[in-house]
Amino acid sequence: MTILDDYLRRTSKSKALAQRAGLVLLDGITTDTRFFEPYGISVERGAGTRKWDVDGAEYVDFFGGHGSLMLGHGHPVVTTAIHAAVVRGIQFAANTPQEVAWAEMIKAHIPSCDRVRFSGSGTEATLLAIRIARAYTNRAKILRVRTHYHGWHDFAVSGYATNHDGSAAPGVLAEIAQNTILVTPNDIPELQAAIRANAHELAAVILEPLGSHFGMIPTSEDYIVAAHAAAGDSGVPVILDEIITGFRLGTSGFQGLFGLKPDITCLAKVAAGGMPGGVVCGSEEIMSVLSRQNQRRSNAPGKVLHQGTFTGNPVTASAAVATISEIVATKACERASATGEAVRARMDEAFFRCDVTWRTYGRYSAFHFLPDAPDVEDISTLPHTVFAARPVKLLQTLRMAMLLEGVDIASRGSGFVSAIHTDADVESLGQAMERSLRRMKAEALLT
Repeated sequence: MTILDDYLRRTSKSKALAQRAGLVLLDGITTDTRFFEPYGISVERGAGTRKWDVDGAEYVDFFGGHGSLMLGHGHPVVTTAIHAAVVRGIQFAANTPQEVAWAEMIKAHIPSCDRVRFSGSGTEATLLAIRIARAYTNRAKILRVRTHYHGWHDFAVSGYATNHDGSAAPGVLAEIAQNTILVTPNDIPELQAAIRANAHELAAVILEPLGSHFGMIPTSEDYIVAAHAAAGDSGVPVILDEIITGFRLGTSGFQGLFGLKPDITCLAKVAAGGMPGGVVCGSEEIMSVLSRQNQRRSNAPGKVLHQGTFTGNPVTASAAVATISEIVATKACERASATGEAVRARMDEAFFRCDVTWRTYGRYSAFHFLPDAPDVEDISTLPHTVFAARPVKLLQTLRMAMLLEGVDIASRGSGFVSAIHTDADVESLGQAMERSLRRMKAEALLT
């Protein structure tokens, strides 16, 4: 029986839901990241490191809510906080104690944070950050790194997955793309030259630590540090997109580990307790453009508009406070990173045992796969085009085979490790990988 035949046989209820979804949702999905052929599993519940689909199958979850679940599914501390918040009420159209506690916690841990504003998502956070930078500097252009992901809004999408030549992505105005300067990951001289040449027009340099999706397309720490320094030397604000790295890489984020102080920081995912929400924080001066009492200078710009029905909502705020408190108290980031290292070693062992020229890469609490990897000592130094060109269909087949073996990873051939994954979970992942690769070999999908 082929992998596809077996998948179809075992996921009949997911198939039925996908057919219903196809009648009301475009492509049967609510976000492009859930595209999976012929259809994805529908998940009914989760607990700890496990989740169960509507057909009753159990999976060890290494997808981790796109990296947002550092404490796994249904952590009792977080669940208790959410339940208490829901009972009190989910929307008051008023200030709440929970949002203040959340903001205080962000300020206590993020080195660059003087002031905080909340948003509805990570995408909203980077959108607001760019607007703040443009208002503060009265400049139009943004410097971005090709392939770095800062959400799906107009200022961030061109040059992420497509349109790396600087042209506008579908639906984006040409003049918006023209105000974006794209540079190549890990090319420090190009980056420094671009900042110097355009400093008088740059509202900000925006950076994603580790690279796209927590290092799926690797960007070195040295590159991020060099970009921060070059921008500072030229008087250009830095927006550090710590939406994934915040409270996952460490409690003070990338900036805390590497001694950086960006002008604006964006957070979401773990920082929002795995719930819908985002954070924009930064220096007193640059954040003041959001204030009605902006007295920064005589020619201060008009106030930047920022609204949102669900910004800082009490349920997300309660989940965030509980999550961050637990992460700090249990040294969760360190444990997740240590397990991530063990996962990467176990995956390379699986590739060796199955005699395939695949390699595992990644840092901290993530892992990524590069099929048919070139024979070099450090694959993270390869050109970004190598990682961007990974075989999507093959990696989706790998995920399908892994699902049949009781493990879920991302369709991109990546995964996130939580602070509660165990050695047994790592071994389950390793054995699932070995069985999946052997099945793929049997179907002549691998050489």
